[in-house]
Amino acid sequence: MALPHSAPTFQPIQTWPSRDLLATVDRLRIETNGRLNPKHRSEFGQFMTPAPVAALMVSMIGNQTDDVKLLDAGAGVGSLTAAAVAELLSRPFKPRSIHVTALEIDPTMVKSLHQTLALCAAECGTAGVSFASEVLQEDFLDRASSWLSPSLFADAAHPRFNLAIQNPPYKKMHSASGARSFARAIGIETSNLYTAFLAATLQLLEHGGQLVAICPRSFCNGPYFLPFRQLFLEQMSLRRIHVFQSRQEAFKDDEVLQETVIVSAHRDKRNGAVQISSSKDAVSPVSSRIAPFSEVVSPDDRQRFIHIRSDDEAQDVAAEMAALPCTLVDLGIKVSTGRVVDFRAKEHLRAYPDNETIPLIYPTNMIDGVVVWPRETRKPQALHVNVNTADLMVPSGPYVLTKRFSSKEERRRVVAAVVDPAEVPGQAIGFENHLNYYHRAGVPLDMEFARGLALYLNTTLVDEYFRQFNGHTQVNATDLRALRYPSAQALRTIGAQGKCTSDQAEVDAIVEGVIS
Repeated sequence: MALPHSAPTFQPIQTWPSRDLLATVDRLRIETNGRLNPKHRSEFGQFMTPAPVAALMVSMIGNQTDDVKLLDAGAGVGSLTAAAVAELLSRPFKPRSIHVTALEIDPTMVKSLHQTLALCAAECGTAGVSFASEVLQEDFLDRASSWLSPSLFADAAHPRFNLAIQNPPYKKMHSASGARSFARAIGIETSNLYTAFLAATLQLLEHGGQLVAICPRSFCNGPYFLPFRQLFLEQMSLRRIHVFQSRQEAFKDDEVLQETVIVSAHRDKRNGAVQISSSKDAVSPVSSRIAPFSEVVSPDDRQRFIHIRSDDEAQDVAAEMAALPCTLVDLGIKVSTGRVVDFRAKEHLRAYPDNETIPLIYPTNMIDGVVVWPRETRKPQALHVNVNTADLMVPSGPYVLTKRFSSKEERRRVVAAVVDPAEVPGQAIGFENHLNYYHRAGVPLDMEFARGLALYLNTTLVDEYFRQFNGHTQVNATDLRALRYPSAQALRTIGAQGKCTSDQAEVDAIVEGVIS
């Protein structure tokens, strides 16, 4: 239901000057944050926007029309709306009117949101700018699906906005959840609330309307976010991406560790230059460069990965990667995800090997570039051989493994190791699902090639390039297919020069000495 911003009565906060809108609302954010139920925060994926982050976001707002129609979905206490109003009122050419539509489902937040909107109304009144607002205390995806779903009355019921500023909730959606159903109703298949919010928002923008959002950068790569990337890049022109160099800084009050970005885009199809900027946090100096759109999203990439190269050094890394001659197809090899999902195969797992088992390899078996088996660990080390496990095995021999999830303590995102059949004996082997494995059409690689491939994957070059499109700790097989590789002969030459080692400088020197 729609509620006018003046509906509740409250005592204005007198201890802060009314002219300092952002400081006032940020104090309100902190106080409200302390009253929230932690369980509800987890349920809704709530992380409220600190004032410095909000100020950085609204600095990206472009030239607006005389009449601003602002959408703030998942508004919280209204920090982003207040920052946008303050920004627009600070400009030499102020808008004639500002109309805000704010959606927030949490009743504790809504009470504070009304206070923020009343403060915004007072600021606009002082500046001579007409201000109106409505609060919808309901699920944004539910409301957006009713706005966007085809109906006889769609034109009359469907609002359009020329500005949307957003900090969407960060939370996975189960396939059978109501949120997933609402997302499907507006034509988007996605696994996280934040991309569902962004997908709905961009479809509510009028032509030329602008979206400024802060969100995890996980949407930039990976198969789960491909439908969202396709929708976003088809309907929006990307104008700016800002990345925070520190995971901890953007939402440090809430201990959010995702790597976050601010994205600014307009609803049109002019894919021109993109400004890529970075800073340690929202108040540190900003470095920036202009990149052609084809550098950010390669026209030949069917996965539509978004590459973030914030300085010339990153561009040099990309150029060195692009100069490598081969894809996995060129090399005649593939990368797949381990077949053994341990909770599904629980009855067939064994703590120790015996005459009726084969080796079972987990990420914990990977140590300094090689696979150590068996190990004294809580993870089972063997898989029972029977008719139910036949499809979970691959022939024994040399393979290259990478961890699908790298820990925060590891210095590289891509962590690779070689399976040496002399150390892992048997007729067959099983790889647990948290591993990717390189193979040649289902059969092992030759040892020199495998060692060279593992050394290459463990280089600083691969790590630095990988971070340009992957902002989280998950390493998908799709991501590994997006890399370029040295030739087969170069990989064998690398492999012949030495075994895998934990010495990063030595790894880099061996590989660079061949591929340079």
